[in-house]
Amino acid sequence: MRILLVALAGGLGAVCRFVADSAVSRRWRGRAMPVGTLAVNVTGSFVLGVVVGLAARPTGPLSPDVAAVVGTGFCGGYTTFSTASVETIRLWSADGAGAAVRYALTGLVAAWLAAGLGLWLGGLGLGGL
Repeated sequence: MRILLVALAGGLGAVCRFVADSAVSRRWRGRAMPVGTLAVNVTGSFVLGVVVGLAARPTGPLSPDVAAVVGTGFCGGYTTFSTASVETIRLWSADGAGAAVRYALTGLVAAWLAAGLGLWLGGLGLGGL
C-alpha cells in the first residue's frame, strides 16, 4: 500500500511542479535564468527538510510511512534535478559559462539553505547533521 501512496504522491508532486513552474515562469517571463525550476527546487528542498526534521525527531509526529509518501513521493515528483541540469546546459549554450555557473550555484546554495532551514524548523536542528 505504501508503494501505491508514494506513486500517487509522486504524480501529485509532478502536477504541482508543472503548475508552480508555469506560474513563476509566466510572472518572470523574459529572464535568462529559469526561475520557475529554481523556485520549485528551492521550495521542494525546504519541504523535504521539514519532513525529514519532523520524522527524525525521537518523538517525531511523522511516521516513516508519511515521511516516505511526502518526502520520496511528493517531493521526488515535485523537484527536478534533470530539468535544472538541462537548463544549465541551455544557459551555457545561449549566454555562456558565467550565466550557467551562476544559475547552478544559485540553485545549489539556495536549495541547501532551504533544506537546512526546513530541518531546523522541523525540529532536527542543524547540530544533528
